[in-house]
Amino acid sequence: MSVNASRARLMALTRDLMIGWDDTRTHWRDARAAEFEQRYIGELRAQVERAAGVLEKLDQLLTRVRNDCE
Repeated sequence: MSVNASRARLMALTRDLMIGWDDTRTHWRDARAAEFEQRYIGELRAQVERAAGVLEKLDQLLTRVRNDCE
C-alpha cells in the first residue's frame, strides 16, 4: 500500500469514526460526553491531521527520491 493510499484510508476511517461520534452525541449529552470529546475525540482529530500532513510530505519526498533514481 502506498503512503498516499494509507493517508487516504486514515482520513476515510477517521471521517467514519467522526460520523459515528456525531451520532453518539445526539444521545449522550452529559458532562462526561463533553469531557470524553475534549479529551479523546479532540486529541484524535488533532493527531490524525498531523499524521496526514506528515504522510503527505513523506509521499512527496518518496516521489522525489524515485524520480532522482530513474
